[in-house]
Amino acid sequence: MRKISLPTPVLRTPTVDPGETFTAHQEDSLLDTFDRRARDMRISLTDFCNLRCSYCMPEEGVEFMSRDAAMTAEEIIRFVRIGVEKFGVDQVRFTGGEPLTRKDVTDIIAGVAALDPRPNIALTTNAIGLDKRAAKLRDAGLDRINVSLDTVDPETFATITRRPFLDRVLDGIKGAQAAGMDPVKINAVLLPGVNDHQAPQLLRWCLDRGLKLRFIEQMPLDAGHSWERGTMITAADIFALLEPDFVLTPDSAPRGGAPAEKFLVASRDDPETVIGDVGIIASVTRPFCADCTRTRLTAEGRVRTCLFSHTEVDLLTAMRGGADDEAIANLWKGAHWKKLAGHGMDSESFEQPQRPMSAIGG
Repeated sequence: MRKISLPTPVLRTPTVDPGETFTAHQEDSLLDTFDRRARDMRISLTDFCNLRCSYCMPEEGVEFMSRDAAMTAEEIIRFVRIGVEKFGVDQVRFTGGEPLTRKDVTDIIAGVAALDPRPNIALTTNAIGLDKRAAKLRDAGLDRINVSLDTVDPETFATITRRPFLDRVLDGIKGAQAAGMDPVKINAVLLPGVNDHQAPQLLRWCLDRGLKLRFIEQMPLDAGHSWERGTMITAADIFALLEPDFVLTPDSAPRGGAPAEKFLVASRDDPETVIGDVGIIASVTRPFCADCTRTRLTAEGRVRTCLFSHTEVDLLTAMRGGADDEAIANLWKGAHWKKLAGHGMDSESFEQPQRPMSAIGG
């Protein structure tokens, strides 16, 4: 009989702070003590996902939150409205888990698109089922879409995601392009000895199809806590992997707090002709914390000021308890005021958060 190893138990709930009345400043913004203002809101719609990517979730034994614990569509739209009206939020990204597993995602996007002023609306997805929903999402107001895709090799895809669904993901990407979504960005994580050698192939595949590829350094947000800095594929490694086939030139356009460093791409055979661009998000080795403009809400309606936070401030309980917009905004301002200078991965005291990426939302 084959032995099955059980995944490391995941502590689903970190320290939850109910928040307190905040009076440190009167500015109508999500200001922190390092003079950063958050205008980019990341909202997790669910912790459920129909893939089991090895760098994000255990293969089995995952306990998902109850439906009642998650924000409703109306609550999500209200939180976004508060962010837009009170804090000048102008970008909203819906994440998960897998946000397309929520049947009401189109209604949520439509509700946010109806706000005045209207924020830019983006979605990060694994694209399973996107081919059937892309046009409706676009018509509802979705402006941009990012698809998580680490490889275009079926066997490697099944190894990483533990699911044989590559064809469904590719159909979703085609559906997004057919619906007129532009740009369609691809997010890829390279794993040592698994898909790192496929980096040039993936970039060529994206360039040929007009897709914008973004390589992302693997972060210590896996459920099994097996991440090791010494073995991860770094930005420097990515440059080395691409160098034999491509010439990368830094894009002179201002980065503006964006996570990705963007590079213009030319073929090694014709280095003078730009054929597209590629981004590298080096959260670990080239952190951009000093320019961070993001605030995050988990699917339970808790403010998380950083992916690597160990505490969350509960806004949803206050909302469900009858708090008005001013009171909720005050709690939110207090949470953001406590935002740390950076994630601290270079510190010997760094501790990986207990919750994996799927339970936080990217």
